[in-house]
Amino acid sequence: MKIEELRKKIDQTDSEILSLMSRRMLLSIRAGRLKKRIRDEKREEEILTNLRARQDRLLFPSFSEELYSKIFTESKKLQRKNFKLAGFQGERGAFGESACEAFDDSYIPVPCLEFSDVFEGVSNGELDFGVVPIENSSEGAISSVSHLVTEKNVNIIGEVVLPVHHSLLGLSNESLEGVKVVYSHPQALAQCRNFIIDNKLEPRPYYDTAGAAAMIAKEKPTAAAAIAGRNCSDLYGLKVLEENIEDSKSNFTRFLVISGGKFLGKGNKCSITFSTKDKAGALFSVLGFFKEAGINLTMIESIPTRDSTGRAKFLIDFIGGYRNKKTIETLEKIKAQTTEFKLLGCYRSWSK
Repeated sequence: MKIEELRKKIDQTDSEILSLMSRRMLLSIRAGRLKKRIRDEKREEEILTNLRARQDRLLFPSFSEELYSKIFTESKKLQRKNFKLAGFQGERGAFGESACEAFDDSYIPVPCLEFSDVFEGVSNGELDFGVVPIENSSEGAISSVSHLVTEKNVNIIGEVVLPVHHSLLGLSNESLEGVKVVYSHPQALAQCRNFIIDNKLEPRPYYDTAGAAAMIAKEKPTAAAAIAGRNCSDLYGLKVLEENIEDSKSNFTRFLVISGGKFLGKGNKCSITFSTKDKAGALFSVLGFFKEAGINLTMIESIPTRDSTGRAKFLIDFIGGYRNKKTIETLEKIKAQTTEFKLLGCYRSWSK
């Protein structure tokens, strides 16, 4: 192997080490929120013991212990800084991360594997807020998130409407003509259906758009590419094979911002969830209250319950604020006519 090739591999390895180190520090910050004391000698000794058991001929115990002593010191320093954390589903570069930054770029974005992990992190205090997609302009409501919003004990404190543009990303030596298989989140694959068909590509679902890009960069599968945001090309060292491949050029996703606390400012939008009473015309009566008050509905979604009743819950968004007299009176009427009523939040809507 030539020296240039070795140096390139060293640079790639250094990049991976730094990425993993950043992830470890973030995990340490989250762990610090759940434990009572920042210093935990027993845990540190446990880590060192595990490292000693995994030594090879190139990593001496003295080096590993000195390295991890510095890591422990830096971790405790970061835990004391009281960073604010914002969770999103997916890997670095996901559209959820962009939505986090659009809402408040002073927070540190935290990648989470599943939507449920975002809700759990918010509920147990690991995360200060979370950002989850609720609706796409091309593909409609994201039902798994709708279920979680209505079931979990969180509040909606904001909304971010984010334009979504997809790119086809591949390895540096790849071309559009050479791609046979494309990986991405099912929603992204659906949003790029025409491009996939026109180019005779085989779509393969992946848990996340950015995760698909990271997988292509790491595993380097033959004749394969990922559909993700263009920013993932820089994050993962991939080549942009084609830009703006989504079917609709006005494609956007609406994200909800969730928190353990409530939004205390002057909101311009509200969300409620409820079940109707078991009688004919119950939902029609509820919708009539909005009509009487002249309140504009922006979304109504029926969500099947996961119990034996088989009845549906409803998720409704409308224009209004909790300090508005008309809104308050309307919600009181609805509450009296429904079951399992919950005001999920009154909040501000952001558009990027």
